[in-house]
Amino acid sequence: MNAAAVRILAMCAVAMLAGLPARSSGAADTGTWSESARLGEQRTEAAVVAVNGKIYMLGGMARGQDAHALNQEYDPATDRWRERAPMPHALSHAGAAALNGKIYVVGGFLRNVHLDAQNLAFEYDPVADTWRTLAQMKSPRGAVGVVALNGMIHAIGGRDVNRVTVDTHEVYDPATNRWGELGPLPKARDHLAAIVVDGKIHVIGGRFDASTDNTGLHDVYDPSAAGSPWTSAAPLPTPRSGISAVLYRGVILIAGGECNSGKLFAEHEGFNVKTGRWSRFAPMSSPRHGIQAATDGRTVFIPGGAPACGTGASDTLQTFRF
Repeated sequence: MNAAAVRILAMCAVAMLAGLPARSSGAADTGTWSESARLGEQRTEAAVVAVNGKIYMLGGMARGQDAHALNQEYDPATDRWRERAPMPHALSHAGAAALNGKIYVVGGFLRNVHLDAQNLAFEYDPVADTWRTLAQMKSPRGAVGVVALNGMIHAIGGRDVNRVTVDTHEVYDPATNRWGELGPLPKARDHLAAIVVDGKIHVIGGRFDASTDNTGLHDVYDPSAAGSPWTSAAPLPTPRSGISAVLYRGVILIAGGECNSGKLFAEHEGFNVKTGRWSRFAPMSSPRHGIQAATDGRTVFIPGGAPACGTGASDTLQTFRF
């Protein structure tokens, strides 16, 4: 066996131990990044969700304000943005989820940095372009993970009015307009990613305190499980927070984040639920944090975000495909 072959075998062994796919030196990462129509506004820490083939960007830091009510809609078919009815209240670091054609926006902050955590919740009807104020959460939180599962809206983790990360897990029932409490997150954290796959909630990454106090924890909530509904899955290979998450072609994609020795994370890693393994994807060409992602099934969209650790905003719409 020659020296080159030995090197390749060694690389494969290291990759297997790390739980990542083996690659030969110089192999290209999977997927392609590009850009689509700019937002027309510099924004970061906004909620992002897809409904009926369109992408909505809600609240965040915009127009020189720590929190804004701005609601923009992007149509992939025309590659155009338009402004829709603003939220009833300005928010940044809110979470959002789509359910039955409606968008639910939950929690958030009013001031930097992570001040005035809110317990607000709103429902948006994109067809009618109208908002409805909902019952408030019991626990005010920003940088919270929000998902829809089995007809309910879950709000997990986040940072409270004292700027302390929490393990709180509340659930909202649109049929009764009431909030209840469920089993807490195994480890308190905020600026995390939350996403639903096959009837389970995956909570990935986040931070315990500062933007450098990152984790790769990967917890899975199964509402049908007997006993404890939370279990652990393979951790995010690159611990980080302020990340985006999206389910795309059967893979949970985690992109961007802060903060890595004064620089943003460009890493882009995907978790295959069927195999239970992480793999590398093409890194972000323009790293961001304070981002959320959505997809129309063909393309992943990541609008706005901060281009530097702890500061700034952008008007880019980054897209990804593989």
